[in-house]
Parts: sequence; structure tokens; C-alpha cells
Amino acid sequence: MFESSPALVLNADFRPLSYFPLSLWPWQEAIKAVVLGRVNVVSEYDQVVHSPRLRLKLPSVIALKDYVPLSRKPAFTRFNVFLRDRFACQYCGQGFPTDELTFDHIVPRARGGRTTWENVVTACARCNLTKGCRLPVESGMYPRIRPYRPNSAELQEHGRAFPPNYLHQSWRDFLYWDTELDPV
Repeated sequence: MFESSPALVLNADFRPLSYFPLSLWPWQEAIKAVVLGRVNVVSEYDQVVHSPRLRLKLPSVIALKDYVPLSRKPAFTRFNVFLRDRFACQYCGQGFPTDELTFDHIVPRARGGRTTWENVVTACARCNLTKGCRLPVESGMYPRIRPYRPNSAELQEHGRAFPPNYLHQSWRDFLYWDTELDPV
């Protein structure tokens, strides 16, 4: 009934906890947090839920009362590497959906390379196969960026460039509040 009514979760500073994936709570969690006094309701849907003693509009945007500091060092995951590299092959420069991207080890594992932030870039299958088990100098294929360990703020910023498929109108001011507006 209300499954398509998640709440956008903002930190106490009114920034989303996460952009990618977008920080959303199901309506049940949002209502529970409201009733327990853990969040402030910033915006609401028109839908109403009620119990024998309580009647509430479903929250569409909520802000935590207590600030949650972001981890400064993001986990090394496939998704975070793709996000760092903006879902683009670092050899041909083309963007791809995640199911068409792979890791490429700059120094191949078979040649002693490790799976670390500083040795892995995003590659499409075609470029990864072309480079194979060779060093960049041997293959003539150099990544567009030198691989590095990003911080959480940078990954959050990159995530903003890839909006989810569904954005409720009440969320837009909190997701893209610093983008330039068109003059009226």
C-alpha cells in the first residue's frame, strides 16, 4: 500500500547520509523513528497511517537529530572503485552499467600486483581483455587516472552525479541544493 513511499534520510546537517545508494528508509522505519523522537520530519507525503491512538502523515524527508560522522576511509569494494572512476572504463573512457564493468589490475596479479585502491581501475571487458596480463608500458594502454584511495566525501560527490531512477519532488531540494538554478 505505502511501499512506494520511502523517506529520504538526512544527517543532522541536512545532507543525505548517502547519495549512492541514496539514503532511504522504508515508511515503517521512518514512522518508528518519528514516534521514538529520533528524527525531525522535514517533508511529508499526503498519505496517512494511523493506529488506535495516533494518526501521522507519512514522512517523505526526515533529518536525524544526532549527527552521524561519515567514515573518512571508504571500504575497498567493487562498487566504490566504479564510483571513484565514475562508472567509466579508464582505458577507452566510455561509461557502462555496472554489469558491464570489471576491475583491471595495473600491475597484474600474476605479476605480483595487489588488489588495492592504488593498483585497480575500472575497465570494460573489451579493454580488460586487450590489456590482458601485461603492464601498461607493454600494452600501450594507460589508465586515464592514476588509481588512488578516495575519501568518503569524494565518493559522495561522485554519487550525486548518478541520480537514482526515482526521485520524489520533496527530495530534490536536499539532493541538489547547490546546483545552479535556471533563471525564471
